[in-house]
Amino acid sequence: MIKKLISAILAITVAAGLVTGCTNSNPSAGAAKTKDSDGVNLVMYLYGTEGVANKDVLSALNEKLKTSINTTLEIKYIDWNDVATKYPLLWASGEKFDMAYVSGTAPVPYATLAKQGTLADITDLLTNEAPSLKSSIGDSYWKSMEVNGKIYGVPSTYSEYTAYGFVTRKDLLEKSGIANVNSVEDMERYMDAAKENGWAPLNGSANLSMDLYRMFVGTTSDWIDAPGVPNTEMYLTSSLKNTDKVFHPAFTSEFEAFAVKMHEWAEKGYWGKDVLSSAQDDKDNFYNGLSASYISHQPDWTGSYGTQKKKLPDVETQFYAFAEAANKIERKMGVENATGISANSKYPDRCLKVIEKLMTDKECYDLFQYGILGREYEVADGMIRQPDTFNSDKDGFGFAGWGLRTDSLNIPQATEDPRRYTLNEEWGKSAIDNPYAGFSFDSSSVSSQLSAISNVDSQLGIQIMLGLTKQEPKEAVAEYRKQLEAAGVNDVIKAVNDQLTEYTSAEKK
Repeated sequence: MIKKLISAILAITVAAGLVTGCTNSNPSAGAAKTKDSDGVNLVMYLYGTEGVANKDVLSALNEKLKTSINTTLEIKYIDWNDVATKYPLLWASGEKFDMAYVSGTAPVPYATLAKQGTLADITDLLTNEAPSLKSSIGDSYWKSMEVNGKIYGVPSTYSEYTAYGFVTRKDLLEKSGIANVNSVEDMERYMDAAKENGWAPLNGSANLSMDLYRMFVGTTSDWIDAPGVPNTEMYLTSSLKNTDKVFHPAFTSEFEAFAVKMHEWAEKGYWGKDVLSSAQDDKDNFYNGLSASYISHQPDWTGSYGTQKKKLPDVETQFYAFAEAANKIERKMGVENATGISANSKYPDRCLKVIEKLMTDKECYDLFQYGILGREYEVADGMIRQPDTFNSDKDGFGFAGWGLRTDSLNIPQATEDPRRYTLNEEWGKSAIDNPYAGFSFDSSSVSSQLSAISNVDSQLGIQIMLGLTKQEPKEAVAEYRKQLEAAGVNDVIKAVNDQLTEYTSAEKK
């Protein structure tokens, strides 16, 4: 898996550099406004694969779009396994299409696409062609989409908080006399009790290393995730006191202490000695009754409620969010899930009208997000459920329409833990905005350094996180620091900080 990640990162770096020069230099001026009497078919790219019922759902949606705005929609897909390579190539190839999912965390980030001229400038079009859409989305969301004062995409307004945390079994908590898990010390108490009761506390695979790293960052001071090194690896961080300066945690005393603790956890048997070669993640093992806990983010935990009820019908779970105690839970900004219009589109005005329909018209929204009522879904007690007649072989459906979700039209799903909405409401009162939401790091000058850092992380970095180094923890950290410096981590940090300085200076003008 690590080798695949390295290959994907290299492919992204190369492909991102190919994007420039494939489209119009003035994308918002290149397309003439269409007449309402002109029938138009638009092509939209989304992540994922085509469900067996997707064509039927799209046909039903197109009937409404054709009637209301004389437009039909064709959806093409980028398979999940191909996103890292085919998404950059989609924009680099000059292919004629109209819309696609965009994000600040996509293989080619939203801001990069905007700066390279591959997205249409829709700043004026929003006012002239989609005023209802513009007014339905708050100013802070539009602000997150600005690149050099212009808007190149339409943001989702769906509230989401992807804070990572520790999932426990309530029955084990009660049996062990532990009221709640609210700290790393409580986690240790719980895992010790799990061991005593014959459980494997965190029975996972090598992927557990990154979850432990996220736990480390989340529970340490006012540190937050920062750009520079991909977040699939041991990424850079910054302090909330100074988000303009990033650093690598490996060069801190906190990291050294954490490495010692991870060694202790490995010695205690919190995870198996075969964790590096294990094929099953801790979450899979948890729901198969083979692990006492797992680490994931809140939407993943709450979204697994249906699985929990099927596989562990008598078990309730609890969730300890790592970043909550320090009041640094980040809300997802609009730019993290959005829809962009290609600079090559002949119909940017009609694209906006379709987006407006999919985000403000309830019938269109429900079709696009949930499918055909009575076939793919039904609504009972205010929640989306699968009908008794649902057959996945002929009714299976799904568009990866994250960039078009809204809170105002969203219907909770019966397969979601209702605590998702309770937590969202609670966290929404104190959540912080991602300070890097509008920033896009250009890694072209340090691509070789990033590749070398990835190699270091895939070996010694993972071993440190899982407490499985051949050296003593502090010696391993010292060696890790040497290898990071030799790989060029300081070059990456300098490049990020220089670009952040330039970005913040431009924002203040």
